Amino acid sequence: MFCWLRMVILGISFLFLSFAAYGQEISREQIKGLDEQVQEIKTDVLSIAAELNQLEEKLLYPSNTQIAIFLSLVSGESFRLDSVEIQLGGKPVAHHLYTFKELEALQKGGVQRIYTGNVRTGEHDLQVLVMGKAPGGEDFRKAERFKVTKGVGPKIVEISLASQSITLKDR
Repeated sequence: MFCWLRMVILGISFLFLSFAAYGQEISREQIKGLDEQVQEIKTDVLSIAAELNQLEEKLLYPSNTQIAIFLSLVSGESFRLDSVEIQLGGKPVAHHLYTFKELEALQKGGVQRIYTGNVRTGEHDLQVLVMGKAPGGEDFRKAERFKVTKGVGPKIVEISLASQSITLKDR
């Protein structure tokens, strides 16, 4: 009886082990297929997200009323930019505090889109306030006021910052 019970237990163990080994072989092949499917799904999701972002931007900011304000540093500038505040038509529309990495990117020629919004056609008052540290270490605060004329199409404005001046490139 003990021998028979031992044989049954060994037989059942052998069956479990063989099923586990068979399951592992199948799962390895299935894992490859599943991994490929997951990668395809990720690609599809990313492309759908990009399309949704474009549609959202077109819906929220129609091209006939859209204004985009970009910010850049004049090349060779060594001042440390701490913050920028932008008002359009007397209303604050953007305020940004800069991290070291953001400042480094701007110093290397990067451009930041600081504001995108809707405005009516016509002339608008744009006020820029910049705070930072001069190369000598003293604090500085610079404010400039510009007139921006918005036509029927989209409007792009670039604010170029230097330690001594703020200039506007109207496109």
